[in-house]
Amino acid sequence: MIINLAMKSHLIPKIPLLLVTTTCIFAVTSFASDKPRKAPPVKPANQYAAFDAHPKEQVTVAAEPCDDSKDCDFFRLPYIQHGFIPIRVIFTNDSDSALSLDEARMQFISINNDKVPAATDDDIQRRLFSTKGAAGKKYPLPLPLPPITVHDKPVDKQITADEDDFGFKSTTVNAHSTLAGYLFYDVRQLNDQPLRGAELYIKMVNTLPDKDGNKKQIFDFNIPFDKWLAAQSAQKPTAPSQ
Repeated sequence: MIINLAMKSHLIPKIPLLLVTTTCIFAVTSFASDKPRKAPPVKPANQYAAFDAHPKEQVTVAAEPCDDSKDCDFFRLPYIQHGFIPIRVIFTNDSDSALSLDEARMQFISINNDKVPAATDDDIQRRLFSTKGAAGKKYPLPLPLPPITVHDKPVDKQITADEDDFGFKSTTVNAHSTLAGYLFYDVRQLNDQPLRGAELYIKMVNTLPDKDGNKKQIFDFNIPFDKWLAAQSAQKPTAPSQ
């Protein structure tokens, strides 16, 4: 997927990654023998437990977290075990105008108002693999030029494969269509129940520029995860009475 660099730091993890040269801190299966993987089919955003609908603008956005690896075992790497919550963000555009996510920002806002941007590929790489060598080697240049950093190898193929299979395939939400992709949020420093009282805050979603270059910004979206937690609790079977 093609994403600009400014967007990457806050939205969709898809920029060149680092591969550390030390041994991975957990065992992974061989990519060469990896079988095709599929996430659950995407539904319209208003069919998920947690969503925010803008009837006037005819746009709905939903957020579907995964806090149990059994519920998203299609990922190739154990993101949840390393402090990330994968969240599938679903945009349904029922209007007659296409939308652009090029400038969009999607933040995880905790109950204590901690603002967590979507993790970059570098963030994920450093967390899942040994940190030794992650920063690369610095080579000095003649002053006043700053040193350059050289990284040894490209990113592990399992991470890029998850990007290709489960990330956003585009930054354009066409009219009368739904677009979805997974983002990863680092919640390791939050409390034991990071979703409780938290929300996904989305801003700077625009219409595509018209022939004169004009575009309109859609109102912000606030998606409370308590709605998702309540739906999860309702699905759990109740214990039989004694």
